[in-house]
Amino acid sequence: MKLNIQNETSRLRAVVLGTAISNGAVPKIEEAYDPKSIEHIKAGTYPKESDMVSEMEAVAKVFAKYDVKVFRPEVIQDYNQIFARDIGLVIDDAFIKSNILPDREKEIKAIQYVIDQIHPDKVYKAPSDDIHFEGGDIMIHNDHVFIGTYKGEDYSDCIVARTNMKGVEYIKSLFPNKIVKEFDLNKSMDDPRDNALHLDCCFQPVGKNKAIIHKEGFRNVNDYKYLVDFFGNENLFHINKDEMYYMNSNIFSISEDIVISEKGFTRLNTWLRSLNITVEEVPYSEIAKQEGLLRCSTMPLIRD
Repeated sequence: MKLNIQNETSRLRAVVLGTAISNGAVPKIEEAYDPKSIEHIKAGTYPKESDMVSEMEAVAKVFAKYDVKVFRPEVIQDYNQIFARDIGLVIDDAFIKSNILPDREKEIKAIQYVIDQIHPDKVYKAPSDDIHFEGGDIMIHNDHVFIGTYKGEDYSDCIVARTNMKGVEYIKSLFPNKIVKEFDLNKSMDDPRDNALHLDCCFQPVGKNKAIIHKEGFRNVNDYKYLVDFFGNENLFHINKDEMYYMNSNIFSISEDIVISEKGFTRLNTWLRSLNITVEEVPYSEIAKQEGLLRCSTMPLIRD
């Protein structure tokens, strides 16, 4: 398989879509990785497997409609395999395995049959365990790579900080001809409305030259201003804290003029349609309770 990912919006041809089958029991609070999951565990509203399977099948149907080749992970019993974006990513024609939380190592093994179809010279793994990054923090934008990180002194104690500066430097080393720009994100284990778990929780390019953004997701206002200057304020759709909480920036592009979005994102979906973008609405609010949505559960492999 010859990979090709140059950006977030070119026409999609092949993708890994996670699975919610055999997702396991509701985790204990101490087993949760993010504040939103903890919130729903405490409230007794943590999503049911049957609902999440149904939501993911709705996405699979949209991919089938647009003739996208879909790979699914091999099912591991009683294990969360929804968020395929975390475990790896493609930049240009290279597949890069993420350095993820140790408890999640099994997830990459469940897509080994996909990795086996890629030329071994095009598969990369960080050389040391202290290099951290996840796919949700990394966005390819043609000659740029945007990377979410966390520069706080408490990084090592912050479980919602997934990409460190060593991870940023590693990506830079692989792609010396690209402009790699990191963004320092706000993190919180207490309040999901103050927690940008990954860059795609507060920012994502869409369409031809537009982007969705949440200003308060950035610790450094200059990082936010960088994106305003880059895209132009008139091309940005600003989301508020509640819209960020419900993951409005975490939609997924099949092409510049086709996106998959949650059916409840009324304001966003109206804006997208005003740009002549076809919005394929799906139910995804149950999966969103785990602080991830459509981009989080997909790993693009090939775009035109």
